Amino acid sequence: MQASAFFITGTDTGVGKTILTASLAAYYQTHYPDGRLGVYKPIQSGVGDREYLQTTLKLDQSLEQITPLFFETPVASAIAAQRENKEIDLGLIWQQYQVLRAEADFLLVEGMGGLGSPITWEYLVADLAKDWRIPTILVVPVRLGGIGQAISNLALANQKQIKILGIVLSCGDSESANYLNDWTPIDLIENLTNIPVIGVLPFVSDLSDRAALSQAASQLNLGYIWKI
Repeated sequence: MQASAFFITGTDTGVGKTILTASLAAYYQTHYPDGRLGVYKPIQSGVGDREYLQTTLKLDQSLEQITPLFFETPVASAIAAQRENKEIDLGLIWQQYQVLRAEADFLLVEGMGGLGSPITWEYLVADLAKDWRIPTILVVPVRLGGIGQAISNLALANQKQIKILGIVLSCGDSESANYLNDWTPIDLIENLTNIPVIGVLPFVSDLSDRAALSQAASQLNLGYIWKI
């Protein structure tokens, strides 16, 4: 039986993809303690996300299982691979994805940057989401310019025929929620994109607190994400 797998992407880097991934994972661990959770970030450039996810979620996965392709240089993987004289093996990350799908009941796959971010010189994150056929959640930051970023990424998703389940608005600081209706009003985004807004992920001050992360995820309409 294959896992329920979901792809977490965003409009850009630093918009809250890792926090959403951690929050959904923490919620699953809290409410389905007997379930087998898998977390996957196929490619990472620079130390950060996989180390955080492994430590915070206390995952029974090695760093290599979470991220089979790692580059030291914290830039787009296409550039990092060139600078480090390495190759990007798309077959390897696909194979590890299949392994995790076979082992887990619930699998979260975190993307790299936005849908338009280059994995190789010819292959985008959007191409990966299309080829892997994973239902996708788009993280949009609650900040000025967020609407335009959302529309641009969703236009690319439509071009690539990616199944977008919904949008999560992400509060990057304690003040963001106060400007929600000015910067990223939900009704305007839904009207412009015809994509439902799953909810607003609140700011979490202590990102190492699994209970707080789980509580943040509970603020979302999780019916869009899984039916369990």
